[in-house]
Amino acid sequence: MNSNTSNSRRSFLKKAGGISLGMAGITAIASNLPSEILEKKKPVKLFTTELSGTKDRIERVKVATLGMQRYDWEQGTVAQAFLEMGEVDLLVSLARAAILRQEKGRFSVIKGNGPINDCASVGEAVLYAGHITGDPIFQKGADEMLKVIKSTDHKSSDGIIYHTQEPQKGIWSDGTYMLPPFLAAAGDYKEALKQIEGYRKYLYNTKDQLYSHMWDDENKRLNRSDYWGVGNGWSAAGITRVIKALPESMDTEKKMLIGYVRDLIDGCMKYMRTDGMFHNVINKSDTFPEVNLSQMMCYTIFRGVAAGYLDKSYLQKTEIMRKAANNQVDKLGYVHNVCGLPNFDRAYFAPEGQAFYLLMETAANDLNNSRK
Repeated sequence: MNSNTSNSRRSFLKKAGGISLGMAGITAIASNLPSEILEKKKPVKLFTTELSGTKDRIERVKVATLGMQRYDWEQGTVAQAFLEMGEVDLLVSLARAAILRQEKGRFSVIKGNGPINDCASVGEAVLYAGHITGDPIFQKGADEMLKVIKSTDHKSSDGIIYHTQEPQKGIWSDGTYMLPPFLAAAGDYKEALKQIEGYRKYLYNTKDQLYSHMWDDENKRLNRSDYWGVGNGWSAAGITRVIKALPESMDTEKKMLIGYVRDLIDGCMKYMRTDGMFHNVINKSDTFPEVNLSQMMCYTIFRGVAAGYLDKSYLQKTEIMRKAANNQVDKLGYVHNVCGLPNFDRAYFAPEGQAFYLLMETAANDLNNSRK
C-alpha cells in the first residue's frame, strides 16, 4: 500500500453503494442498446454458466482482472502474473501500457501519483517484453526507471528507498515485492539484496518472524507496527522472486534469502485459520479474515518446493489455503474476500488478489509438471 493523502492511490468513493450484478440490471441496460450492437452480441458465458473446475476459474479470473482499473503496483502485479503464466501477448500489452504512462522515468503514473517502488513493480515484465519483442522502447523505458532508482535522494541514510511518495519518508513491507525483483532481473543483484536487508532492518521482528507494516523514517519509529497479512505476503513472494533471479555464483546470498523465506513462512503459518484464511492483521483475531495472504503463501511454498529449497512438508497446508481461495472465485471471475479496495481495510476485491490467484495456480501447475 501507499499513503492516504489526496494524491494517493487510495482515492475512491469510500461510501459507494453495493454493486449489483443481477440479470435484471443487465437486461435493463441491454434494452437501450442500438440494434446493430445487439445483433453482434455473443452468448454471455460468465453470467449464465456455473464454474467447472480450475481451468475455467483461471480463465474467468483473467477476464475480471483485465477489466479492473489499476494503479502502478497493481499493473506490475498483474503483468507479473501473465509473465509467469506464459501469456506473452497480454504481458507485452500490459508492459507497453506502463510505458505509455511513464513520466520522468517512472512507470504507470496516474494523476501524478508515482512512488518509486510501486512504479518499479512492472519492471521485470517490461524487460521481458523487450527481450521477446526486440522493440527498443521497452529497454529504453526500463533504463529510465533504473536511472530514477539509482539517482534518487528519496531514501534513508543507509540507502533504503522510501516506499511513499515524496516528501513522505516511509519504509513499508510492500516494498520487498515492488523493487528488489526488478533490480535483480536487471542484474543489479547487490542493490536488490541491499533493499531487502533494509526492509528487514526496519520492519522484521526476529522473535515473531513477521514484518511490521510501516516505518516512519522521519520520526524514527514504527507508525504501523501491525503484522499486516498482505504485507508479509508481499515480502515472502518478493524474496522468492529474487532467489530465482540470483545467479548460481551467488549461492551464499541465495541461502541467506532462503532462510528469510523459510522463517517468514513459519511465522505466518502459525496463524493460519482452520478454513485456510488469515486475519488481516495476522496475530489479531478481531481483524477481518481474508484470503490473499493464503494465495501468497501458496505461491511462495509452491515455488520453493519446486526449486528444491523448501521441504515437501510445507505442502501439507497449501491445499487448505488453495481450496479456500478457489472457493472465493465467483462466476464472474472475481476473487472475494481478499484485503480489498479502495483502502485495504475490509474484505472485498482487489487487482492484486486477482493476480495472486493466477500466480498461485501457475505455481501449483508448474510444481505438478516438475514432478512428471
